[in-house]
Amino acid sequence: MLLYVIRRLLQLIPMLLGITLMAFVIIKLSPGDFLSEMRLNPLVSPETIERMRENFGLNQPLAVQYLRWLWNAVRLDFGYSFAFQVPVVWLIGSRLFNTVLLNVVGFAVAWALAIPLGIYAARRQYSLGDNALSFAAYLGISTPTFFSGLFLLFWAFKTGWLPIGGMTSVDFEFLPWWGKVLDVAHHMVIPVLVVGVFSIAGLMRQMRAALLEVLRQDYVRTARAKGLREPVVINKHAVRNAINPIITIFGFELGGLLGGSAILENVVGWPGLGKLLVDATLQKDLYVVMAALVFGSVMLVVGNLIADVMLAFADPRVRYD
Repeated sequence: MLLYVIRRLLQLIPMLLGITLMAFVIIKLSPGDFLSEMRLNPLVSPETIERMRENFGLNQPLAVQYLRWLWNAVRLDFGYSFAFQVPVVWLIGSRLFNTVLLNVVGFAVAWALAIPLGIYAARRQYSLGDNALSFAAYLGISTPTFFSGLFLLFWAFKTGWLPIGGMTSVDFEFLPWWGKVLDVAHHMVIPVLVVGVFSIAGLMRQMRAALLEVLRQDYVRTARAKGLREPVVINKHAVRNAINPIITIFGFELGGLLGGSAILENVVGWPGLGKLLVDATLQKDLYVVMAALVFGSVMLVVGNLIADVMLAFADPRVRYD
């Protein structure tokens, strides 16, 4: 297992090189850059713009710019943000916790509900409860994230029960520590509901399908023929084998943490990495976009690696030697 983990981590190096090179070239080949809009400002002289281009290294050839960025990135120096005028590492660090908090809570709620609901639907196939859950799952899967967010924001505006947008209230700094926790939790209700609805729908359908396939296997019929109680057959034998595809999905969800929250964070105004990535792309803030892509790529590989390790622990038949 240790050799497998080391080999997978080493595979991350050429993948990151390919992703960063492709992204760097695409961003640089797009028309204009961050300084292009400054040329339209009559208060900024052409000499000032050229001096800024020289300071940021934007007047050098494309290959030199990439190699210079790559050398600094190896030392964990991802450059300086054009738009926010702060180091990129500090900027991403200030938004990272917000995105991780939102997704961890959303995933925890989704998994805690989706797995039991999927087991219930599989055990009662084609019953009224199974049909109702299937209809709700199809509705959740087919509803776009931005539509769910806008609908909940409209509902919150009409009822006044939940805050609209943001992560904290205006008086957040004056609240006690427990008041700050409750305030953040109050603001998290809408984005967590959006993340949870989409995740619950897909996970429940996957769990239902995997468990139904396992319940048709010979060893399950043998366990029932031996007189084992139904909860033992389901929970000890069937679910342990049906959970394997769900663990794989967990790896993809962890890897898609950044991209999956980008639309939601922009709709509900959550100050996370997804919103930062969209803003940086629109403003052509090159170094922020590159750092976010590196982070997303690392999360993808680490997420799948964690899923592989969890599979080995969940199913003794899985071996990576």
